[in-house]
Amino acid sequence: MPKPAFDDLDALNDWLRLRCEELANRPHPEQSDRTIAELFEDERAELRPLGRAFDGYVEKTVRVRSTCLVQYASNRYSVPSRFAGQHVSLRAYAGRIVLVSGQDVIAEHKRRFTRNVSYFEPWHYVPLLDRKPGALRDGAPFVDWQLPEAMHRIREHYMAGKGGDREFVDLLLLAQDHGIEVVETACELAVEQNTLRLPTIINLINQLVEPVITPLSDAYTYPQLTLRPEADCKRYETLCSAEEAAA
Repeated sequence: MPKPAFDDLDALNDWLRLRCEELANRPHPEQSDRTIAELFEDERAELRPLGRAFDGYVEKTVRVRSTCLVQYASNRYSVPSRFAGQHVSLRAYAGRIVLVSGQDVIAEHKRRFTRNVSYFEPWHYVPLLDRKPGALRDGAPFVDWQLPEAMHRIREHYMAGKGGDREFVDLLLLAQDHGIEVVETACELAVEQNTLRLPTIINLINQLVEPVITPLSDAYTYPQLTLRPEADCKRYETLCSAEEAAA
């Protein structure tokens, strides 16, 4: 029987799931009037609960290159540009690569089993575009960058004009302060309104991040004075006397 081959672990797991379901629907070898799955359901209540999942990985310390890449096995994986030149922990799982600095996860990639290939997360390199916006056009991390539909449309609109790369970089940099989700939502609103100018998108971002002020209801009870102030004209006369003396 030929040995099955799969492109990746996901494909293998899909095949295993289908194979298990097929076997579970077969008649039980000792109680042929019932399936294996039916008897398993009877036994499930007596089984011990599963313990905490085992966090299985191989860890090593690696140095981030000036290109914001770390090496593992035969491939390279990107990390945020601010970690260039630093040492970080690399955790190699069966299907993913996780980069950690201190207690923080700074990057995560699908583990690859190719040879001599660099795998980029374009957002890791966006801060560098502030100094070299032209790299957005042909820089390796940005080639075939799959942006959300609204952001892709705005990028195409900007890049068609002079200085458009600078404008789009300024838009991307806003994600550092407000988050990618906020910028993406603002771009979607801009496309819906057919207003793709950068100042308009910045205004939409500000509207999204500003706190919502709830107006007071009509039934709001304002504080009531318990002791009304008494009118005292002598105070006015005192002020007038002071002004005359100063003159």
